[in-house]
Amino acid sequence: MADPSTYRPAPGAIPTSPGVYKFRDAHGRVIYVGKAKSLRPRLSSYFQDLAGLHPRTATMVTTAASVEWTVVATEVEALQLEYSWIKEFDPRFNVKYRDDKSYPELAVTLNEEFPRVQVMRGAHKKGVRYFGPYGHAWAIRETVDLLLRVFPVRTCSNGVFKRARQVGRPCLLGYIGKCAAPCVGKVSADEHRALAEDFCDFMAGRTGNYLRRLEEQMQEAAADMEYEKAARLRDDIGALKRAMEKNAIVLADATDADLLAVAEDELEAAVQIFHVRGGRVRGQRGWVTDKVEDVDTAGLVEHALQQLYGGANQDERNESVPREVLVPALPQPDGPIRDWLSGLRGSQVDLRIPQRGDKKDLMATVQRNAQQALALHKTKRASDLTTRSRALQEIADALELDSVPLRIECFDISHLQGEDVVASMVVFEDGLARKSEYRRFQIKGFEGQDDVRSMHEVISRRFRRYLQEREQTGEWAVPEEDDGSPAEDGHRTEDGRPKRFAYPPQLLVVDGGQPQVAAARRALDELGIDDVALCGLAKRLEEVWLPGEDDPVVLPRSSEGLYLLQRVRDEAHRFAITYQRSKRSKRLTAGELDSVPGLGETRRQALLKHFGSLKKLRAATVDELCAVPGIGRRTAETVAAALSSRTPAAPAVNTATGEVIEDGADQAAAPVAAASTTAPSQETP
Repeated sequence: MADPSTYRPAPGAIPTSPGVYKFRDAHGRVIYVGKAKSLRPRLSSYFQDLAGLHPRTATMVTTAASVEWTVVATEVEALQLEYSWIKEFDPRFNVKYRDDKSYPELAVTLNEEFPRVQVMRGAHKKGVRYFGPYGHAWAIRETVDLLLRVFPVRTCSNGVFKRARQVGRPCLLGYIGKCAAPCVGKVSADEHRALAEDFCDFMAGRTGNYLRRLEEQMQEAAADMEYEKAARLRDDIGALKRAMEKNAIVLADATDADLLAVAEDELEAAVQIFHVRGGRVRGQRGWVTDKVEDVDTAGLVEHALQQLYGGANQDERNESVPREVLVPALPQPDGPIRDWLSGLRGSQVDLRIPQRGDKKDLMATVQRNAQQALALHKTKRASDLTTRSRALQEIADALELDSVPLRIECFDISHLQGEDVVASMVVFEDGLARKSEYRRFQIKGFEGQDDVRSMHEVISRRFRRYLQEREQTGEWAVPEEDDGSPAEDGHRTEDGRPKRFAYPPQLLVVDGGQPQVAAARRALDELGIDDVALCGLAKRLEEVWLPGEDDPVVLPRSSEGLYLLQRVRDEAHRFAITYQRSKRSKRLTAGELDSVPGLGETRRQALLKHFGSLKKLRAATVDELCAVPGIGRRTAETVAAALSSRTPAAPAVNTATGEVIEDGADQAAAPVAAASTTAPSQETP
């Protein structure tokens, strides 16, 4: 525990300008990011008597070992810089919202030649229009099924679409009129794109004009005695109205607004958001967070608005920020956040608290949803926190550690019959996987099935890099530039990327038994590292091996600590296998095509992507090869002649099962047992 007075800035050294500040721990890791209208009074408030601070704030300042700041011109710039730093450094003492579940969205892939309508989850992609999020995927599919009658946009996967083009027959939806069948040329690419854009306009709420146009066309068809056309238009209008009825009108004035409500207690908070477009609820989402910093409702609202609108690209921001944003409490001051939202939208945004009428009633509904979400989350979270804490404590007790291992790193070696040797490093913090800090290694110093030497090499490389970065940045002081001024970020490389091994683990786990543990211990001793606990987990009996011990530590099968160690080991195994398979597949596929004259890397990748595997590529005709973009007839003839004259290489054999592993891209789907990993001392690698 650090004394805040040891790193308190000198009197008068803190400017009074707006700015953003960072607290770092003893290893230089950013643990808190904040902003201030005036830096001096805000930072000075952290260095008062600890008894006068909020408990969470006191924990933060005693964990920190240094503080630094950046001056900006306006409060809006401070807001933007604070958000970018929170996303970049992921500080442990900042409020971090996480989705209480994964919400599906309706997506239209306008970035493709023939746009496709589908259900998507996760991060947004450039060039794709999104609508939602929705509470359930089935709700999206019901709406799409109704709209496909009027807007027959393709919904099939790229594989189905490609096969339909090859055989010249559409899928079932093309026969029943729910797809315009661009795969067989019933409509052109421009006509199909027009259908997709009309679909997007309808989903965006521009429904009135389209319905009126259909009604006029229906009346004209009836007047011209084209009764079949009129009946079809009548049915289309009915389908559109049924789709619209699924989203009831909640605001009579066709308002575009986002409503945000917060439910909180002393430790946690839940945020619920309703997206209202054209007076109808078009989407709903929710977040939960631990209140790791001293923050009130207005502060939670500000963080939620940053999370909601800050991560999208410019096109998505213009569409996602509505004209009105209704909140339960206004950030203080509210001017910077209002100006920031207006800048994202490109026009004035009304940020306010609803006082009366339909909007206040709808806000009460959103608030009830937030309270229910918090209650449900606490029910799940209680057992989850208890289990993880018990698991870490059981590991500390079994290994006789001084404290629970908050950061665990695990290493695994993977190869196939001694070739393509790779290693993986996975990181768990507070019992949860931290995938952004996973690392993988290529082992090139020697060949053969020597997992012990490979383990020694990878541990040496990881901690040698850690020592180098610690020497460069300094463990206890804020790093300095060549001119003696404080560095902007001591844990960043020259090109701005984060350094990889700046933080040591409390516990190092290796996949294997006594030999692997001994190799890892030897690597640590050679580097003079004696403050990192070490153990190995053998697969066969799930025994925990400690350095220099003749007998393993056997944890009960029902132990939460053993379960956590197994999860860490299995994740390292999975990460290593994935990397090893990708290297093996690239080596085998590239080796066949490297010797083809006139075939560069770009066209090799185009061929493999088009056909999927070398087996299919060998069977392709010259005309089929010419269909690949960038492949002319002369090149196609050269490729076909080279592959037909070459006999396929002998297939690899799985040493564990004796099964034959197919070549090319198909090999990447081989069973997990196809790649050997580190094994306990009782087993042969």
